[in-house]
Amino acid sequence: MNNDKIDLGKICFIGGGQMAEALIKGLLKRQIFSPKDILCSEPVEERRKYLEKEYQIKTYSNNSEAVKNAQIVLLAVKPQVIDVVLKELSPSIQDSHLVISIAAGVTLEQLQTLLGPKARIIRVMPNTPALVLEGAAGIAQGLQASRQDLETALFIFNAVGQAVEVPESLMDAVTGLSGSGPAYCFQFIEALIQAGIREGLPRPTAATLAIQTVLGSAKMCIDTGRHPMELASMVTSPGGTTIQGLYQLERSGFSGIVMDAVNAATKRSKELGKK
Repeated sequence: MNNDKIDLGKICFIGGGQMAEALIKGLLKRQIFSPKDILCSEPVEERRKYLEKEYQIKTYSNNSEAVKNAQIVLLAVKPQVIDVVLKELSPSIQDSHLVISIAAGVTLEQLQTLLGPKARIIRVMPNTPALVLEGAAGIAQGLQASRQDLETALFIFNAVGQAVEVPESLMDAVTGLSGSGPAYCFQFIEALIQAGIREGLPRPTAATLAIQTVLGSAKMCIDTGRHPMELASMVTSPGGTTIQGLYQLERSGFSGIVMDAVNAATKRSKELGKK
């Protein structure tokens, strides 16, 4: 798809929180939508004023009013309130609407039940690096959604990073890995910074070195296509400094800790889906 040749109409965000803002900013940066084609329904007046001033988009306090002129409705509300929001919104959702949900843990079946049997629904789990056009998203297609609907969702989320189609049975795993993953990465970066400070580096120096190291390592994975452990072996000399550091990570159960974190987030996503 070429964004110069595709007209997606208007997109309406239901909820104007951090994830919605990340997507709005990314979509505007990539010129997938112009400000006049982005609508947002948000209950907090202060937040509405901020979004209008920052992005020049139109905001609403009423969900039903907001979706009237939209072709795409993107649900960006907390899973804990999705029932209440959709019961109010469902009479305003028409067959012409493509509904994209980014509510963690809320299944396609739940969404279909709330919106009606004919609703065209796509479920997506994005993450906040969409704000800098480096997001990661898993996308699952609902029963009534067409292949074109899926392609539209892939186009939107590929515009702000990389999106992959997955069976819905794996969406909780996507939530645990890439949905929550940025927080794990930020904590790892801060741990590297603190380690540098402990060894005597000034914080600004440690921060520059740590952040660039993580960025460069990720880019090496992308650009070379090599297995991460193959890349690790390139800097691991027999009896050298790196193997000593890796030994301590393994001794402390580093890999297992990361796996447990993803597992805990995945379980929580499943719990949210049952509520």
